[in-house]
Amino acid sequence: MRHGKKFNHLGRTASHRKAMLSNMASSLILHKRINTTVAKAKALRKYVEPLITKAKTDTTHSRRIAFSYLQDKVSVQELFGPIAEKISSRPGGYTRIIKTGIRLGDNAEMCMMELVDFNELLLQDSDAAKAKTRRSRRGGKKAESTTATAVEDAVVVEEPAAEAEVTEEPAAEAAPEEPTSEASDDTDEKEKSELLELRDLKGIGC
Repeated sequence: MRHGKKFNHLGRTASHRKAMLSNMASSLILHKRINTTVAKAKALRKYVEPLITKAKTDTTHSRRIAFSYLQDKVSVQELFGPIAEKISSRPGGYTRIIKTGIRLGDNAEMCMMELVDFNELLLQDSDAAKAKTRRSRRGGKKAESTTATAVEDAVVVEEPAAEAEVTEEPAAEAAPEEPTSEASDDTDEKEKSELLELRDLKGIGC
């Protein structure tokens, strides 16, 4: 009778269930992700996460306890090696369950279970999101700096224009209207000569 037994028996005997969870845990430790049903993944999470926490203290006693659950020397070495280094700063929650759909044969709900610290794509996305939030907090200061630089650029651009105007003014003053004065002198001489001729002609007629 199963009175008071709240865990999922997974349709197996106790020995079969322990052997299955041990194999799944060693596969998850070695390959960092496995595909299974949601029910098995939830049962495996309770089985493997205490072992990962145990790997934070690298002692002979903790290694023997992990080996009693996993029954695999290679997976124990992997657990106390790279995995222990990655999860040293994480206070629990070492696994992630991502649902992938429904199995065609028996309509079972499938998922992918993985170790959180070994998914590089999601880690990069989270780092990018953190960087964006930090930039958004400093947006006011950046806006002020950009406006200040824009004003400085405008001032710098206006100064050469003023210099150009100053340089153009002497050029305009340096060009006197000499040809116009010469033309006026020539016309005056012509008029004088004409007047003299007229006087001579009048004297001759008289």
